[in-house]
Amino acid sequence: MSLPMLDKYLQAFLQTLAMVSVSAVIAIVLGLTLAVVLTVTAPGNLYPRPRFNKVLSVTVNTFRAIPFIILLVAMLPFFARIAQVSLNDVDHGLVEAARAMGCRRWHIVRHVLLPEALPGIIGGMTVSVIAMINASAMAGAVGAGGLGDLAIRYGYERYETRVMFEVIVILIALVSIVQFTGEWLSRRADHKR
Repeated sequence: MSLPMLDKYLQAFLQTLAMVSVSAVIAIVLGLTLAVVLTVTAPGNLYPRPRFNKVLSVTVNTFRAIPFIILLVAMLPFFARIAQVSLNDVDHGLVEAARAMGCRRWHIVRHVLLPEALPGIIGGMTVSVIAMINASAMAGAVGAGGLGDLAIRYGYERYETRVMFEVIVILIALVSIVQFTGEWLSRRADHKR
C-alpha cells in the first residue's frame, strides 16, 4: 500500500473516530440525563410529574422516528430509552428502602438507581456506539467523510474492491473492540454492585 493511500486510511479512520466520539459523548451525557428524568418523573416514582413525563416521552419518541441517516444526531433519545429501560429494571424495593432510611431523591438517583442500572446502561451505550459507527459509515456515503466516504470514493466509484474490503475489515475491528470493551465494562460494573 502506498504512503498517500495509507494517509487516506488514517485520515478517514480519525474522521470516523471523531464523528463517533463526539456523537457518543453528547448522546450518552444528555441521553442519560433524559433517561433519569423520564424515570424519576414517571407516575409513582421519586418525583412524579405525569404531564411533564408524558410530554417528554412523546418528544423522545418523535425524535426516535427520524430516518437512520440522521442517526448520528438522533442517538440522544435512542440512548435515553435504552438507559431508561435499565433504570426501570432496578428493584423498587431498593428505592423504597433508601426512602425509608431518609435518603433524598438525588441521593437515591446517585447511589441506588444509577449504580444498580450501570451494567444495563453500559450495555445500551455499547449498542448505541456500534450504531453510531454504522451510521458514520452511512454518513460517509453522502459525503460526511470518514471510512464510509473512503469506501465509496475509492472502493465503489473507482472499482477498487480491495479498498472496500479493507474498510469493511477496519469497521469490523472497530465494532469488535467497542463490543469487547463494553462487555468487559458491563461485567466489571456488575461485580462492583
